[in-house]
Amino acid sequence: MTIPEPAAIQWFAACPRGLESLLQEELTGLGASDVRETIAGVHFSGPRALGYRACLWSRLANRILLPLATVEAGDADALYTGLSEVDWSAVMRAQQSFAVDFSGQNRSIRNTQFGAQRSKDAIVDWFVRHGGVRPSVDRQRPDVRINVHLSKGRAAVAVDFSGGSLHRRGYRVSAGAAPLKENLAAAILLRAGWPAMAAEDGALIDPMCGSGTLLIEGALMAADIAPGLGRRRFGFEGLRDHNDAQWRAIIADAKGRRERGLAAAMPEIRGYDADPKVVRRAQENIAEAGLEKWVRVSCKALATVKKPTHRPLEKGLLLCNPPYGERLGEKQSLRYLYAELGELMAREFSGWDAAVFTSDLQLGRAIGLRSHKQYTLYNGAIETHLLLFALRDNELRQPGRGTVEGAPSSGDAPRAKAPAEALSEGAQMFANRIRKNRKRLRPWLQREGIECYRLYDADMPEYAVAVDIYGDRVHVAEYQAPKGVEPEAAARRMEEVAAALPDALDVAPSRIVYKQRSRQRGSAQYEKHDNRGEFMSVREGEAKLLVNLTDYLDTGLFLDHRPVRLRLAREAKGKDFLNLFCYTGSATVHAALGGAHRTTSVDLSNTYLDWLRKNLAHNGLDESRNRLVRANCLEWLREEKRDYDLILLDPPSFSNSKAMEGSFDVQRDHLEMVRTAMGRLRPDGLLYFSNNRRGFRLAPELAAEFLCEDITESTLDPDFQRNRRIHCCFRIRHRKPGE
Repeated sequence: MTIPEPAAIQWFAACPRGLESLLQEELTGLGASDVRETIAGVHFSGPRALGYRACLWSRLANRILLPLATVEAGDADALYTGLSEVDWSAVMRAQQSFAVDFSGQNRSIRNTQFGAQRSKDAIVDWFVRHGGVRPSVDRQRPDVRINVHLSKGRAAVAVDFSGGSLHRRGYRVSAGAAPLKENLAAAILLRAGWPAMAAEDGALIDPMCGSGTLLIEGALMAADIAPGLGRRRFGFEGLRDHNDAQWRAIIADAKGRRERGLAAAMPEIRGYDADPKVVRRAQENIAEAGLEKWVRVSCKALATVKKPTHRPLEKGLLLCNPPYGERLGEKQSLRYLYAELGELMAREFSGWDAAVFTSDLQLGRAIGLRSHKQYTLYNGAIETHLLLFALRDNELRQPGRGTVEGAPSSGDAPRAKAPAEALSEGAQMFANRIRKNRKRLRPWLQREGIECYRLYDADMPEYAVAVDIYGDRVHVAEYQAPKGVEPEAAARRMEEVAAALPDALDVAPSRIVYKQRSRQRGSAQYEKHDNRGEFMSVREGEAKLLVNLTDYLDTGLFLDHRPVRLRLAREAKGKDFLNLFCYTGSATVHAALGGAHRTTSVDLSNTYLDWLRKNLAHNGLDESRNRLVRANCLEWLREEKRDYDLILLDPPSFSNSKAMEGSFDVQRDHLEMVRTAMGRLRPDGLLYFSNNRRGFRLAPELAAEFLCEDITESTLDPDFQRNRRIHCCFRIRHRKPGE
């Protein structure tokens, strides 16, 4: 049995599932005839030159196979006999090396390793019988690859004309943890309509470019560059009947097309990623592809990406492959990242087209924009989806002010507001105080753009509640009544508060959440009060922060520390920031958005570290430069080797958490903690130390060792001026010679 004559060759191109129709179009364009789709591949006909062109020019195929025979393979002996009848001297020389790629199984051949071994034995024995020379086996870099596929008792035998998967273009120097295969990237670009967009001088931007695969494949298409030009070797070069002159002519033509393509006007192609290490990998890959003059990548978090303005870019394609997230916690955080992506698409790229590649349609829906087309593709065994968007007149869905995960709690059905005259005397008095406070704070709120603030904090002792405003919702925390107050009287006062607030604030009762606040010990303040999982997005400065008004005693945002967070945002640029007892990480988000070089956040609670992950994702920030550490802060500080420019130390007043040995008391234990933290502060750095312990006194030893400045007054905004003991805050730095 011999290889067919060139004019009668029947080929098979293997590809990932979902790419068959695209591959059929591509091969037809290369001159193939009798093109037929099948699962994960395409059959086609044409001369040997077509096989060469397919290996060089196919952007979608994994392999180009040259079929040799189909043999009986009901068991291992039948497979051996069938392969022994092939004329292997027409394929290769005995002095060459080879390898067998085997797939499929039956009752006799139950694993691919055994099937490959029997196939190898048949080929080696054939050469021994026909000349006595035994060819060598090289699994890594063979001269010739043989492909054997077992199905329904028969084995299809072929030469791997490509000599390994064609997705390996040769330009990938390095890749990230989950690189996108090059041929799948090409399919994404084709489905997204990039070739037509590039022909009209449209731009290509990837805001989460990773190692740059989508950008490079896009540039290869735009410049008419054969994807196989960068490969060092193809499988057909080791075959006995390889036509080298014909191959050289095809290569020369491709090189000429490349030169002409790069000499023409190229579209704008840019990529961004938050991780500088990943950006360096992308730059290395782009340079290896010879495209560094045409493809540019830079380090930017998603939140800071903007449409380039150096020249008009009226049309273009925003394309990205965001992370999928395999763990539940990751997926919950990624919903906010996808929502941020949707905001970017609507804000910066209105009028463009967009395409998002994801394995999770729920994450795709979190984008908040209408997708007009979806394609199912496969990234290995993972079913994935390509979502296409037309961004012109595509309104971003807003599920309710600030709500991103879950729906706002509806509570009881809204009641009609009680008219003012229906309020009791006490309720009317409370309502008047609420209106007075709101009027007093309104100019400051409007001037500073503040939407979360304390409106009332037990101003009248008989109404011992804290009333906080979060956007269009109200959070009411009832302080525990003193022992001398009868429970009935306290309950009556709360009824008056509940009656007064809807009228005084012009808000539906269902938008108000009530809790009782008492003196907490240990982890009680962190225990769940409800399990609704409703996160509301609020804005503070440049940050978008997630609060939960129902599930915990605290909401995830300590309003009294707002000035400290905004100060950190102003001071963090270019600095390494450390957030100890980070809670939900609002200060970390401010520092990162303020331009911190790196942030590190330490807390003992997994709940709050997951909350911080959500906050980071909600602001288009990732963890490549924002490290999260679950640890006891004092123990971690003793082991930490890195130094920092800016540190926030905001411990609880007291804790006896089960996750730590013993207890922590900020008055008793702060001396050692501040000293240890200062050991990690660089000479010109700043440490902000704050806590909410009433009557706290800074240890005099600290003032003797460091420059300690009490800045409490400057960290109290107008909404906390009545309660100046809500917290204390110190700015601490190392003494310089002479100070």
